[in-house]
Amino acid sequence: MSMAVTRTKAVDIKARQRNREEWKRGLPIYAMILPGFIFFIVFKYVPMGGIMIAFQNYDPFDGFLQSAWVGFDNFQKLFHDPDFWKIFRNTLLISALNLFLFFPVPIIVSLLLNEVRVKWFKKGAQTLLYVPHFLSWVVVVSITVLLFSTQDGGINNMLSTWGYERMEVMTNPSYFRIVYLLQVVWKEAGWSAIIFLAALAAVDPTLYEAATMDGASRLRQIWHINLPALRSTIIILFILRLGHVMDTGFEHILLLQNSLNIDVSEVFDTYVYRVGILQAEFSYTTAVGLFKALIGLGLVYLANRASRKIGEEGVY
Repeated sequence: MSMAVTRTKAVDIKARQRNREEWKRGLPIYAMILPGFIFFIVFKYVPMGGIMIAFQNYDPFDGFLQSAWVGFDNFQKLFHDPDFWKIFRNTLLISALNLFLFFPVPIIVSLLLNEVRVKWFKKGAQTLLYVPHFLSWVVVVSITVLLFSTQDGGINNMLSTWGYERMEVMTNPSYFRIVYLLQVVWKEAGWSAIIFLAALAAVDPTLYEAATMDGASRLRQIWHINLPALRSTIIILFILRLGHVMDTGFEHILLLQNSLNIDVSEVFDTYVYRVGILQAEFSYTTAVGLFKALIGLGLVYLANRASRKIGEEGVY
C-alpha cells in the first residue's frame, strides 16, 4: 500500500515539474499576449458596465448608482424618433455596400496577385495596394475634395476646359454612396487581401501540378483549387463582418457628410455623435449603441449556426 502511495506522489511531483517547465517555456508567448489581453479587458469588457445607463436618465453628477432608472424609455424614444427609419435604412444600405460589393474585392485582388509569377512586379503591386491603408480618412476625403470640388476641383476644372458640365460629387446626395464605396475599395482592398493571400500560400503546390497535368486551365485551377481553399476563411470573415453590420465607419462618413447630403449620409454612428456628444444625451445614445450591438450579435449567431449546418466550423 505504501509503495503505491509513494509511486502516486512521485508521479504527482513529476507532473508538477513538467507543468512548471511548460509554463517557463511559454513565458515569452504569455508576455506577448498580455498587452492585448489587458487592452481588451480595459477597453472592451470594463466599459460594458456602462450599458446600465441605457436604462437610466443618466446624470454625470449623480453617477451610475444615483441616476434615476427609466426602464426601456430610451428605447421607446429611439423607435418613436421620426428620423429612426431613415437612419436605419441608411445604415443598412451602407452596410450592404460593404458586405456585398466591397467584401468580394479583396478576394478578387488576392486571386489576381496569386496568379502573378513575376516576383518584382507582384511585390510592387502589393506595396501600391497596401499603402492607402496607412492614410487617414482625413487625407483620403481631402484628396477627393481637391479632385471633385465644384469650384476649383482638378477633375471639374478639366471637365470645364473640355466643355463638359461640372460634377456635383461632394454635394449631390445621389453620389454619396458611390463615393463612399470607391474610397473604401481604394483604401482597404489591398490590406484586406493579405489574409486571403496567406490562405492561398498554404495550398499544396502539387494540386496545381496535378491540375495542369489533367489539362485544367488557370481559371479552372482558381475555381476548383483556390476558391475551395479560401472558403473557410471567407465564411469566418463574413460572419465577423456581420457583427459590425451597424458600424459603418464614423470618421469616414462624418467627413463626407454635409447639409446637402445628410438625408442619405446620416447613420447611427453620426447620429450618436450629434445627439449623444453634442447634445449630451448620454443615456439615449447608449441605448442606440446597445440596439446596434444586439443586432450584430443576433446576425453573428444566426450566420454561425448556418455555417455549421453546411459543414463549416464557424467562429465558435
